Amino acid sequence: MARTNANKGLLIVVSGPSGAGKGTVMRYVFEKCPNMRYSVSVTTRAPREGEKDGVEYFFRSADEFTEMLHNDEFLEHQKVYDNYYGTPRRFVEDLLDKGFDVLLEIDVKGALVVKRRRPDTVMIFLTPPDRGTLEKRLRGRSTETEEQLAVRLDAAIGEMKRASEYDYVVVNKDAGVAAEEIASIIRAEKCSARRNKYFLENLIYGGNSGYDD
Repeated sequence: MARTNANKGLLIVVSGPSGAGKGTVMRYVFEKCPNMRYSVSVTTRAPREGEKDGVEYFFRSADEFTEMLHNDEFLEHQKVYDNYYGTPRRFVEDLLDKGFDVLLEIDVKGALVVKRRRPDTVMIFLTPPDRGTLEKRLRGRSTETEEQLAVRLDAAIGEMKRASEYDYVVVNKDAGVAAEEIASIIRAEKCSARRNKYFLENLIYGGNSGYDD
């Protein structure tokens, strides 16, 4: 039986520093949560070989992005080097209205903007189990100099200092366990009293029971 007032999906933000293992954990989460969809961002960068508009990104010109920004069409947006990236409000809301849970995997700055604009967002911060593991994971990429690694580590520590501004913190000691914890958070949020307000009101005062067979 499905609660009609819970038909709208959850907006979920997952953030974490480089080295937290977000990609691996989220692959497991999607296996556990088949109703989840990734948000597709808008970008002004040129598509790379094999990328398709509306799949990896919505590719737009700088002028088109500026117009969307002027029309308040983004939940959040940022400039990364010479290109702009943004989370399209309409795309996200359409998925939520269809009952899909929508995942935004974005950095702390963008995440907190989304939280201000949509206070019902479920905010999850994924962190490595300790600083040593974080450094080991960053070094394991073997693609950066010591100076670049130091910059990444400083950035990671800076992000972790803001983890207390999230609703939940999940420690990624084991990717499968971390994924199950995130899936459990999503299940619990769907059962929260504040998200079932209208069902409870109908139950108390009559009217639609709030459930479908």
